[in-house]
Amino acid sequence: MSERPKLQILLCAPRGFCAGVVRAIDTVERALEIYGAPVYVRHEIVHNRYVVDSLRAKGAIFVDHLDEIPDTEAPVIFSAHGVPKAVPAAARQRNFLTIDATCPLVTKVHREAEIHARRGRTVVLIGHAGHPEVEGTMGQLPAGAVVLVETVDDVEKLTPLDEKNLAWATQTTLSVDDTREIVEALTRRFPDIVGPHKEDICYATTNRQDAVKAVAAQVDAMIVVGAPNSSNSLRLREVAERSGCPIALLVERAADIDWTMLQGVKRVGISAGASAPEVLVEEILDGFRAHFDVAVETVVTAQEGVHFPPPRELRQRV
Repeated sequence: MSERPKLQILLCAPRGFCAGVVRAIDTVERALEIYGAPVYVRHEIVHNRYVVDSLRAKGAIFVDHLDEIPDTEAPVIFSAHGVPKAVPAAARQRNFLTIDATCPLVTKVHREAEIHARRGRTVVLIGHAGHPEVEGTMGQLPAGAVVLVETVDDVEKLTPLDEKNLAWATQTTLSVDDTREIVEALTRRFPDIVGPHKEDICYATTNRQDAVKAVAAQVDAMIVVGAPNSSNSLRLREVAERSGCPIALLVERAADIDWTMLQGVKRVGISAGASAPEVLVEEILDGFRAHFDVAVETVVTAQEGVHFPPPRELRQRV
């Protein structure tokens, strides 16, 4: 048996679960403990197949629409991404017991958008069309009150009704650098546009991108653990690529890694999106150990101590 090649792994910290994801998963698990199976969850609670499959095995039933849920006394949970106002309204009409697991940082964006609308401002939302968080934010206000932009080009094409009454907000999981460029374009075109009191992009997104930037320029390849429908995980891979890393891969599991792409590498960085559990990082580390003689070093760029309390519907029962 030939000797395995030596490999240094730089493990990004922070990585993986953020406080909003922990809260959302705990919400489903606590609801199962309190009410028993099944509990219904509208949309994936977080964008990670391993997490969703684990909760499904415990008795969670995931649906895309409320009309997939039969008449029931079982809890109906809204995902961490948030939902349009029409969804809780429809749930009330059917007398569902609802539990809102929306991340508090997403709720902050919702509330600020409502305040801007009450003050007569059109909200320009920076985000990705079709993402559930964007649909939830746009669904807080009447049609036409929110305009979505995805790129600087979209900003140049904007023709708002009243240039003196505009505000901007963002999806919480965007690329910090891309968003900065779009905001700069907005403020150039519309000098009176009002921004959020505090950055909309969440602390976890920013911290994970900063950690990837610190590591990506030092390694031959970067592995981001996360799902292909996870916005923050996709952004981490893009950040690694833009930071000069020759190989930047987004993978869900160790089995997804094409080891032929990593032949000859000496240093590899590993991070994980905010909805990716640490068990998958460990699985991928084990995969590397099977192919290389591995030395692991953790690169810490920030400390996180954020905790969000459970939804109020569960607090009295915790």
